[in-house]
Amino acid sequence: MKSLLACLALAAAAPALADSTPDYDVLYTGTKSGALKTVTGQDGAMHVSFSYRDNGRGPDSEEDIAALPDGTLKRYRQTGKNTFGAILDERFSLSGKRATWRTPADNGSSEVTGPALYLPTYGSPEVNAVIVRASQKAGGSIAALPGGTLRTQKLADARVGPAGAERGVALYAIFGTDLQPDWVWLDDDGSQRLFAAINPGGRQVILAGFDSAAPALEKLQVEAEAKFIVDTAARHTQALPQPILIRNVRVYDTAKMALGEPADVYVNEGRIAAVYPANSPAKDPATVIDGAGRALLPGLFDMHTHEDAWNTLLQIAGGVTTSRDMGNDNSRLAMLRAEIAAGRAIGPHIEAAGFIEGESPYAAREGFVVKDLDEARNAVDWYAERGFRQVKLYNSIKPEWAQPVAAYAHSRGLRVSGHVPAFSRSERVVREGYDELQHINQIMLNFVSDPDTDSRTILRFTLVGDRARTIDLDSPRVRDFIRLLVDRQTVIDATLATFEDLYTQKPGDMNPAMAPAADHFPFAMQRAWRNNSTDVSGGKLATYRESWQRMMQLFGRLHAAGVPLVAGTDSLAGFMLHRELELYVQAGIPAGEAIRIATENGARVAGVLADRGTIERGKRADLILVDGDPTKNISDIRRISYVLKDGVGFAPAAIYEAFGIRRFADPPSISR
Repeated sequence: MKSLLACLALAAAAPALADSTPDYDVLYTGTKSGALKTVTGQDGAMHVSFSYRDNGRGPDSEEDIAALPDGTLKRYRQTGKNTFGAILDERFSLSGKRATWRTPADNGSSEVTGPALYLPTYGSPEVNAVIVRASQKAGGSIAALPGGTLRTQKLADARVGPAGAERGVALYAIFGTDLQPDWVWLDDDGSQRLFAAINPGGRQVILAGFDSAAPALEKLQVEAEAKFIVDTAARHTQALPQPILIRNVRVYDTAKMALGEPADVYVNEGRIAAVYPANSPAKDPATVIDGAGRALLPGLFDMHTHEDAWNTLLQIAGGVTTSRDMGNDNSRLAMLRAEIAAGRAIGPHIEAAGFIEGESPYAAREGFVVKDLDEARNAVDWYAERGFRQVKLYNSIKPEWAQPVAAYAHSRGLRVSGHVPAFSRSERVVREGYDELQHINQIMLNFVSDPDTDSRTILRFTLVGDRARTIDLDSPRVRDFIRLLVDRQTVIDATLATFEDLYTQKPGDMNPAMAPAADHFPFAMQRAWRNNSTDVSGGKLATYRESWQRMMQLFGRLHAAGVPLVAGTDSLAGFMLHRELELYVQAGIPAGEAIRIATENGARVAGVLADRGTIERGKRADLILVDGDPTKNISDIRRISYVLKDGVGFAPAAIYEAFGIRRFADPPSISR
């Protein structure tokens, strides 16, 4: 922590700013992608305009914020649209001791008897500054409205600006708004004015004129966050003496897609050493885990993630011992993998896909963003030389590049997957060499898009919602496409669960993907999940729901035809994979086979089946102990009692409770 508190002088031009109207730049990988502007009146009330674009989407919001002397909100008003185009219409007011609020998803009122701060649903970074000011005045913690608690902690100081014109800034962590902390940099003076809000490896919001300070501030923030991660890893990692005996478990039989007879499983040096009938004579095991008749499954594979150190911790708690990262900042992902390998962070094995995007105003700024075919081939070489097994092509790749890039990647031994480039179609890219397609909406676009449909924008979501219901699944075009996928054994990574709320959720109702688990979560999360981030107003919801049913029907037909499937989420770690498997069962896939898709299939496509993915002697001891029988009731997959990764133990109950999540199962009895 001493290094974090060391002052940092950053070379940046000293901006000339009026105190009442600070402007902020929104950056992605150093490229300006939008702006935040705050106008503060003489009475202290703020008007905040916030707009940016990344990956073809972003918010456009206007906020009016008025605070009381203790920093809590007296009035709040937000209008505009969120990242996916849903209407923002939120208001809060405090009259005397009566607080009243209204959003598209909820409304209510409450008597305020002490310091309490209203928490907006889609607040800009200025709201985080408000949270810090109010909570710090209250001693570091304050009640949240409509519920919960907000806590803030100062973690680092820095000096920014040229010598003689420096200004002090301070980093704060905010707890209680999400499952992981939010972070904000404030002027380190009496004003505590917003200076920067940085999402490492992603969006940076920083006071205009100080853009060059962002990388160094991000580095300090990453160091501060790392201390939390290291401390968490130390608390929740159980280095069990080996050999380990897992007594009396029903082992998942991959071939039969069912649980076997009671058995004892031995683990030594991080590998599965033996599987014997239950109650066989034991030869001095150093650790005994009492399975008590629970199910023992291979560790799950989430085949569509974008990892960070908080997400990977939840992956382990959710039984995910292998994750395929489908796009990230390459240096940050390498660092995360190294931290997990060293035990300084908790997380699954990460099998990375190399992200390649084309340069455009809509580009997603991860991995490599390339301007021509030569740069694309160079990116392929970079990934191949670092042991990547596949590349992922993205929306702004030019359609005519797909075939030569795929051919070049294959020549280097890499698989090819991705989004369908804008103005192309799924059928075309499969014929041009894609080995795998991501996302159910990308598949549906094959049948509903027009030649001029720009799928770099949110049209890739809304057009599917509008038109997918009209697809005739018995038409020659659909049948021919499915036959093509079967013939080429093109893998489908549908990520159904991440789209379920977009196409089916009525604002105010619980997100259907999280509904089975929502009551285990903190209030702030439950409230957030009652918002649909897509605009379903004006009768759209009924149309979207019909389209969702067509997506589910097509997915069921893909499975029935023999198209290879893998289970991925592109969303909240662990929990969304559990929901993904529930949706597979709803689409007609037997529960036992859904487990195989999330284990053996994932291992095969990731290229690691010889190492993990089934319970066999010599394979990695990546195992999950589950209450119930998920091969008969897939929802039992949430009831994970214990996780082994490379023979190292983790208790999901303790990890969940560190996030404020009520446990789903008790840990087993362990004797050493």
